[in-house]
Amino acid sequence: MRIALKEDIRLNVSPELNTSLLDEVIITAEARNSNITKMEMGTERLSMKEIKTIPALMGEVDVIKAVQLLPGVQSTSEGLSGFSVRGGSHDQNLILLDEATVYSASHLMGFFSVFNNDAIKDVVLYKGDVPATFGGRLSSLMDIRSKDGNNQYFTGTGGIGLIASRMTLEGPIAKDKASFIVSGRRTYADLFLPLANDKNVKESTMYFYDTNMKVNYKINDNNRIFIAGYLGRDKFETQFAGMNFGNKTITARWNHIFSPRLFSNFTLLGSFYDYYLSYDVTQQLSQEWKSEMYDYGLKADFSWHPNPANHIKFGYNAIYHTFKPGKGGGIDEESIIGTIKLPEEYALEHALYISNDMSITDKLKVKYGVRFSLFQNIANGQEIDYLHEYKVDYSKNYDKGTFYHNQHQFEPRLGVAYLLDEKQSIKASYSRTAQYIQLASNSAAGSPLDVWFQSSQNVKPQLCDQFSVGYFRNFEDNTYEASAEIYYKDMKNVVDFKDHAQLIVNEHLEQELRFGKGYAYGLELMVRKNTGRINGWVSYTYSRSKRRVDEINDGNWFRSSYDKPHNISIVGNYELSKKWTISANWVYASGTPVTYPTGRYQIENNYIPIYSGRNEFRFPAYHRLDLSATLQLSKPGKRLKHDLNFSLYNAYGRKIHGLLYSDRK
Repeated sequence: MRIALKEDIRLNVSPELNTSLLDEVIITAEARNSNITKMEMGTERLSMKEIKTIPALMGEVDVIKAVQLLPGVQSTSEGLSGFSVRGGSHDQNLILLDEATVYSASHLMGFFSVFNNDAIKDVVLYKGDVPATFGGRLSSLMDIRSKDGNNQYFTGTGGIGLIASRMTLEGPIAKDKASFIVSGRRTYADLFLPLANDKNVKESTMYFYDTNMKVNYKINDNNRIFIAGYLGRDKFETQFAGMNFGNKTITARWNHIFSPRLFSNFTLLGSFYDYYLSYDVTQQLSQEWKSEMYDYGLKADFSWHPNPANHIKFGYNAIYHTFKPGKGGGIDEESIIGTIKLPEEYALEHALYISNDMSITDKLKVKYGVRFSLFQNIANGQEIDYLHEYKVDYSKNYDKGTFYHNQHQFEPRLGVAYLLDEKQSIKASYSRTAQYIQLASNSAAGSPLDVWFQSSQNVKPQLCDQFSVGYFRNFEDNTYEASAEIYYKDMKNVVDFKDHAQLIVNEHLEQELRFGKGYAYGLELMVRKNTGRINGWVSYTYSRSKRRVDEINDGNWFRSSYDKPHNISIVGNYELSKKWTISANWVYASGTPVTYPTGRYQIENNYIPIYSGRNEFRFPAYHRLDLSATLQLSKPGKRLKHDLNFSLYNAYGRKIHGLLYSDRK
């Protein structure tokens, strides 16, 4: 069915349930060549069907591990859910769940992500051409939306894995008017701990869980309300130590149609993250530590179609940040460990934006816009330190609630697309992004115990100017998609840390920071087949990422921890029969850069290590094959569907060797 936009049209499409066995019918909201005609570039979309077919680690399908197989995206550490986009650090990725920020997107110290695949509707990753609607990070935006819930009839989905089980229920509250979805997942390794012989193991606790909830209500044709929430937590406790951490998000959104050409979304957001540590070796050596951060936000987004050739978006959003880096002390009264509390920090982050997608001719399209961001530090009633050469120069006291420091940036966005014909196009884009909150981490992979800190009078926001050009081509009636993109990123005020920096439990963290500049460039190639019994993709990425900080590596350029020149991903799915589907993926990646001791010297029986230049060495390249097979147990046309999945991770047992080599190019 083709629709000509010559007048205002409202069309409701509701396919009826039919148990007749038919050939595959695909209904899409976009044309099959939308990758050619749309303005977007550096954008990757993954359907839930694609994600579910990728071989899973220990039976747990993972959104982020699927994203790591896309061009330009690399795992920060093997097996973990952290990822780097186009040479950027993992904290430069903005991860949104129903528009609310998720600060720690991992379970089990990074082995699994917090996203339950059964509750997710779609995933979009913007690697460079981030819409002006969003900001706050340098490298990428991962926009994840949860399912709305079936408003016609009740359905259920569940699964039993090696380490976790999950259940999802959805259905109508009032048919055609309101619906709900509730999804939960929990590991059960702790249920078997009481069977252990070791008493310490018996009394241990180890699990994680996720809960997703969403309700939507259609008031009338012009108004609709959504309320969505997420709650997840990891908990690990032994006789001597304990750790737990988790996320909570909540989103309340009102969709309103002012007229057939003007739409709006008004959204209230909440995002919360905390972690807790404790150890209790003896009553005198017992300690606990807790860290928290909260976000409260609001958004007003408008979409205006003055005519078919222009699509204008504009709006405002604000986030109130609360950082509680940590407080703790002795657990028992007899503990010799004193109480410590790091200063709390508060900030208000605003943004105004406007953009326009314009069709100049049938072949030429232009997208342009600007985002104005403002970051305001708010005093907490304590003295504020001003640094000079990373030492406290003077301190000043502000009344609680006072805005004592403001920083702002104009962030322009520009994109051009030229259609050579219906099968091929050329696109180019430029964007500037600013990041006002950063992560203090001792690991390139990140951990749940990392500390977020804000820009201030001592810390400038990170800035990135990214340029990219791409060629896009479809083959055989849009069955195959091919693309080639090159990019260059120029980064300013890049945050690094001095050698042997103390990042945790540090009241003067800003003294550990060092600032410099960086750049990254690369080439991304991809061939993809989305339909048919055989589907999947092949991608290759060449990527380089460098940094220079005056006080590090003698002021010379050095490779960032995310400099991995070569990355290959091959993902394939084959429908062997109506019952069996087999899948495989193979990955290859250059080794991670590392700083390594190259010698030592002795002073009065004390041995002092001598280190190489920053990231001068590199671990060996890594490659891995994963396999899976899915058996459809239910008969076609049945309401109740169930299948059995077998997955083999690292099929040929590839080992990570300890041999290092120097690569000074």
